[in-house]
Amino acid sequence: MDTSVVDADAIVARRVRIVVAAVLIPLITAAVVAMIVLWPGGGVKVASYQTDTARGQVTAITACPDPKDQCDLATVKLSTGPEEGQSVQVTVPKTDQVAIPVEVGQSVMLGVQADAQTETDRYQYVDHDRSQPLLLLAALFAVAVVALSRWRGFAALIALAVTAVMLTQFILPAILKGSNPLVVAVVGGTVIMTIALFLTHGITAEASIALSGTIAALGLTVLLGWFFTELTQLSGLASEGASAAKQFAPDLNLTGLLVAGMVIGALGVLDDVTVTQAAAVWELSAANPSASRRELIGAGLRIGRTHVASVVNTLVLAYAGAAMPTLIVFAIQGLPGRYVVSTETVAMEVVRGLVGSLGIIAAVPLTTALAAMAVAHRSKDLVTTEPEHVGR
Repeated sequence: MDTSVVDADAIVARRVRIVVAAVLIPLITAAVVAMIVLWPGGGVKVASYQTDTARGQVTAITACPDPKDQCDLATVKLSTGPEEGQSVQVTVPKTDQVAIPVEVGQSVMLGVQADAQTETDRYQYVDHDRSQPLLLLAALFAVAVVALSRWRGFAALIALAVTAVMLTQFILPAILKGSNPLVVAVVGGTVIMTIALFLTHGITAEASIALSGTIAALGLTVLLGWFFTELTQLSGLASEGASAAKQFAPDLNLTGLLVAGMVIGALGVLDDVTVTQAAAVWELSAANPSASRRELIGAGLRIGRTHVASVVNTLVLAYAGAAMPTLIVFAIQGLPGRYVVSTETVAMEVVRGLVGSLGIIAAVPLTTALAAMAVAHRSKDLVTTEPEHVGR
C-alpha cells in the first residue's frame, strides 16, 4: 500500500485545516507585529564596560621577575588586535596554580587596556582561545546532520542559524532595552518555532498542527513558570551571571528573565515532542486509513507516553547537571534534603525542570488530539490512490 499520500493536505479534514489556519495565522501575525514593535533600536552595549580584545599564540614562557613564585611572563605573537603580527609580553597565572596551564604553542585570548603605562599592563590574559576546536565540532555536527537528513537536515541548520540570530539580535537586546522578558520570550519563541517548523518540515497541515501544539504548550509553560516563580518567591539572583547582569542593567527584571529562560529552554524539547506526535498519528492513519479518532488518539498517546517518559527524564537531568557543582557543595556540608531543596539555587532548577516537563506533558495530548481530528476516518481508496491524483 502506498502511504506517501499520507502527507498530502488534501486528505486532511477541511474543518481542521480551517480551524488551524484561523488560529495560527492571527497568532503568527500578532507575534510578528509584536516583534517589530519590540525590536530594540540601536545598540545595547554599555560604553563604560567595553574593552578591546586580542588573540595570539604563546611562543615562550618565563618566570616573572618579581615575585617569581606568583606568575609567569608569556611572549604572545598577536594574530588579531591593535598590534597584529607583533609579539607582546603578557602576565599569566603560574602553571601549578591553575587547572589548565598556559603552555607554549597554545592560543590565548587577551584584554587590551589602551591607556596602560607598560606593555605587560597593556595586555591581560583572559582565557584559552577555544574558537578553532569549537568550529571543528560545529562543522562535524553540521556534516552529520546533513549526511543523515540531507536537505531536511540542511534546512534544520538554517533554522538553527535563524534561532541564533533571533536570540542575539532580538530576544537579548529587547530584554536589555527594558521590554518585559516574558512577552519577549513568548514572541521570540513563537517566531522561532514558526520559522523552524515550516522551514524544516514545509508549510503543511502536519507541521501546522505540530506548531499549534507547540504554541499552546508554550503558553501553558509561561503561565506555570510565572505562577510557581511567584509562589516559591524566586528572585532570579541565584541564576549564573544574574548579579553581573543586574549591575550592568539595573532595571532588568530578573524574575521575568528567569521565567523567560524556562520558556526558551523548553522550546527545543516541545518542538521535538509535537513534531513526533503529529508524525506518529499521520503514520498510524496511513497504516489504518479507516481508524477512528478515538483509536488514533489512543495509539498516539501510547507512543507519547513512552516519548514523554524519556524526554522528561532528559530535561530534569540536564538541569540537574547544570547545578552539579552546587549540589556537590551541599552534599559536602551534609545538609538535610528539605533544606537543600528550599535554597533558591536548587529550588530554581526544580521549578525550571518541572515547569518545562509539565509543558512537554501537555503538548502530547494537545498535538495528538489535533492530529487525530485531522486524519481520522480516511478511506482505503484514498490512501491507495497515487499521490498525483489526490485532491482531483
